[in-house]
Amino acid sequence: MGTMSTVAHDAPSTSRAEVKTSRLAAYIALTKPRIIELLLVTTVPTMVVAKRGLPSLWLMTATVIGGALAAGGANAVNMWWDRDIDAVMKRTSRRPLVTGAITPNAAITFACLLVAASFVWLTVFVNLLSAMLALSAALFYVLVYTVWLKRNYTSNIVIGGAAGAVPVLVGWAAVTNRVDLPPLVMFAIIFVWTPPHFWALAFRYREDYRRAHVPMLPAVNTLAYTAKHILAYTLLLWALSLVLVPIAQLGAVYWVVAVTSGAVFTAFALRLLRDHNEKTAMALFHYSITYLTLLFAAMAVDQLVSLGS
Repeated sequence: MGTMSTVAHDAPSTSRAEVKTSRLAAYIALTKPRIIELLLVTTVPTMVVAKRGLPSLWLMTATVIGGALAAGGANAVNMWWDRDIDAVMKRTSRRPLVTGAITPNAAITFACLLVAASFVWLTVFVNLLSAMLALSAALFYVLVYTVWLKRNYTSNIVIGGAAGAVPVLVGWAAVTNRVDLPPLVMFAIIFVWTPPHFWALAFRYREDYRRAHVPMLPAVNTLAYTAKHILAYTLLLWALSLVLVPIAQLGAVYWVVAVTSGAVFTAFALRLLRDHNEKTAMALFHYSITYLTLLFAAMAVDQLVSLGS
């Protein structure tokens, strides 16, 4: 009897814990953590280049936290706004606002709190310029890309990609309290990287975008046309990565990585131009993430190697 009583009393507690865990997971999903991770991969190396060495652990941590809050809030607003089209796209049909795990009112409140917290955090613990840059990126992503461009223009991800490039400006400003030419070139690198990265993914999910009436390039043009544009942006990206060498005074480590990783990226783009298939497109998509990570990691390593020599 005692055992049965214990089980009976424990069951509701376990159920409540599971609900809380599930709700927490839904809120985390609302921020698109994989995208945040990719944005922050570019922030810390930029800070190392700006400092010409390692910034303080606190400054890096504070900047990363502030950037993550801004990006997470913007992503949550994006999900709130796009919940109608997310429901008709297979790739997004399990998002928390589609499944009902979070209500729209709770989602938009959470999103606004994150963006506000980011601005306050960065202003207090980093500087006002980094806070304003992070806020501008969030507003651009929401108002320009999500609300205006995404559903209306094939240039949606081309222009909208600027929001994802701002974290390098935030990282540089966190260290120097200004924006110089090197971070502007880094901004351009991410800006030009975004279309081939995203078009490769949209290449596979073009039917999803057609169902949702979102004019992503592969959904409204031929695969050959898309592949040509991916190649053109990839070549421009490769050139910009090399232009950064003299502008940011980077050395051999970065130069070797920029040359070789850019060559591999170009090879993937050429293969897609020849094959026009989803498997090749997804291989390019996955490599594009590796490419950006390698390129920015090489910037940091290059500076630290130079510092030690």
